[in-house]
Amino acid sequence: MDSTAAPTAASERIYTLDVIRGFALLGIFIMNMPWFNTSFYAGVDGTEQWPQWWDRWTATATDVMFAGKFNSMFSMLFAVGFIILLDRLEARDPARAMTIYLRRIFWLFVFGAIHMCVFWNGDVLHIYALLGLLLLALRRAPEKLLWTLFGLCLVYPVAMGVYAYLTFSPERREHIIAVSKLWEASNNAAYGHGSFLAAAGEHAREAIFLYTNSINLRPMLGFFVLVFCTMLLGLILGRRRFFQNSERYLPQVRAFQWWSLAGGVATGAIFGIWQATATDFLTPTPFRLVANVCFCLCRVLVMTFYVATIVRAVHHATWRRRLEPMAIAGRMPLSNYLLQTLLATTLFYGWGIGLWGRVGPALDLVLALVIFFAVQVPLSRWWLARYELGPMEWVWRRLTYGRLGAKKGSDLFFGRAS
Repeated sequence: MDSTAAPTAASERIYTLDVIRGFALLGIFIMNMPWFNTSFYAGVDGTEQWPQWWDRWTATATDVMFAGKFNSMFSMLFAVGFIILLDRLEARDPARAMTIYLRRIFWLFVFGAIHMCVFWNGDVLHIYALLGLLLLALRRAPEKLLWTLFGLCLVYPVAMGVYAYLTFSPERREHIIAVSKLWEASNNAAYGHGSFLAAAGEHAREAIFLYTNSINLRPMLGFFVLVFCTMLLGLILGRRRFFQNSERYLPQVRAFQWWSLAGGVATGAIFGIWQATATDFLTPTPFRLVANVCFCLCRVLVMTFYVATIVRAVHHATWRRRLEPMAIAGRMPLSNYLLQTLLATTLFYGWGIGLWGRVGPALDLVLALVIFFAVQVPLSRWWLARYELGPMEWVWRRLTYGRLGAKKGSDLFFGRAS
């Protein structure tokens, strides 16, 4: 490939974005950990999986503090990165910029599809890739339109909640429970006791089910909308070059930090009360509708609080140094995201250590923290002391840029980084 477009050099990295990516990786791992060792369909009928008080309160606390906040953060970062990448590509080689971007998105989708269909069904990479095409269509849209779409994304859960409340029936509830119990039993057999090939086959079968059965289509569409909601925020911030010039916005960041915290606490408390007291998670009720709306608002508000707090901390000399481990992990986001699946499935699946179904939410939280800080951060530090790119980042670069990516990165991948 003969092009003046080139991969992003280490000197062009934005430290703030690396730190935020590190926190996003940790938060996503905390929320994914229970689903690495339990079927997605467990407890649909309201059965308490972990009745101990420490597990119940840990589950509620992590849902309020982490659920949706960090995949929202990651999706926002994806859109910011999209703008930065396209701006750099168009500045260096406008004729090939779109081709390179589409190739990058294509390979991200391939990574996500393999991840979902072979290793774990909770993948988000394929979703980012698909929504990345929408970002391309909206790249130069008026900001007023972007804010309008953002508002519609927040209204969508209300509309779907009202629709479910008006149309849901006891027969529908029984059907969902019956199908879910079949999948739970199948998951327990394949993931908890099966071989690697048996687990991979189950993942492929489940991936097809997620996108073809009416039980899942509406929740999956809702998840796409929520992810796209924060991608729109990232698109707006990216176009304003917020993270390249974040110091200029610190007074506004401080105001957003505390207003978003207040709103996040209020909406999170309502959702947390519902989560802690509900016994039926299927039948729509007015309280459930309010709780779901509060959850959607809470995920955006708390995410905003986290990002604002990190931005302010990065501009404080002492905290900037303390945040270095998060930045190190955040320089290898694709590698670390996929490594989390590898480590967790090895720990829980039957073809590995076999702790499937034996670890509750409290220990899940401890394991996520220990693995991230005792394994992933040191491993990332060790790797980046030797190579400029993470292993999967290098593969992605090579597939995106062809020979140019290899030329720019192979000496760093196979030799010591400067």
